[in-house]
Amino acid sequence: MKEITLEELLEAGCHFGHQVTRGNPKARDYIFEARDNIHIIDLAKTKEGLENALVFIRDQASQNKVLIVVGTKRQARGIVDEEVKRAVQQIGGETSGIFSVTNRWIGGILTNFSEVSKNFEKLKDLTKRLGDEEEKAKYTKKEIGLWFKEKQKLETLYGGIYNLIQKPDLLFIIDTHLEDLVVREALKENVKTVGIVDTNANPEIIDYPIPANDDATGSIKLITHYIIDAWIEGKQKAKKEEKKETEKKEKTQIKEEGSEKSEKKKEGAKKITVKKEKVPKNKEKK
Repeated sequence: MKEITLEELLEAGCHFGHQVTRGNPKARDYIFEARDNIHIIDLAKTKEGLENALVFIRDQASQNKVLIVVGTKRQARGIVDEEVKRAVQQIGGETSGIFSVTNRWIGGILTNFSEVSKNFEKLKDLTKRLGDEEEKAKYTKKEIGLWFKEKQKLETLYGGIYNLIQKPDLLFIIDTHLEDLVVREALKENVKTVGIVDTNANPEIIDYPIPANDDATGSIKLITHYIIDAWIEGKQKAKKEEKKETEKKEKTQIKEEGSEKSEKKKEGAKKITVKKEKVPKNKEKK
């Protein structure tokens, strides 16, 4: 894992917090000083928080857990889409275990997953229907148009998570203050959270808080890039371990098959010896 430096955190603008009047008292341990009525975040704490988060993310990825990256604010959407796409390409779509929410968090994704997943199935069904020319021929243009509108609506809401088959194991949240609903659902369902926590947010309700600027594009991009790198590294480690385990099983199976064949040969040789002993050595001629 690449070493994080204070210089790159400084260059990305991770140290700029909110106005003093908007500060959360519970975030005071992460504040270095107030300058021109703006809180300055202690980058040593940012580095520490990010390093702890990366170790956790990598560990969870190596255990084949499921992650949702939540970044619905304007500055974060493009970055999240790009980074999650990179992870999926490097790991493989079906095995990546990473999903994203970049438009709006729909209440119930964690607390009422069984109901929300019905919309996932509906989106899959509409996609399948609209891609089948024979199926479309059975309906009017108006009906097909309604399908298309419904599909667009569902894609906007669930486009990054509709392939989820279970509740996620952890979340990476950009701007934990803005994504208050996400945090509350995670707390209720005991889902682990990693989050960029600015000076206006409460870091105590996040499992792995990263004190940093959650508005600057440079800050969001740098931290998200590190998080995705850790996820990819953990997944690659899991794949290597799975490959070793498979090779080990194959070797064991070959060895067992070889032993089984050897035992059969020995048993066959014993039967031949027994038959030879039963046959008389010389028969008297009459």
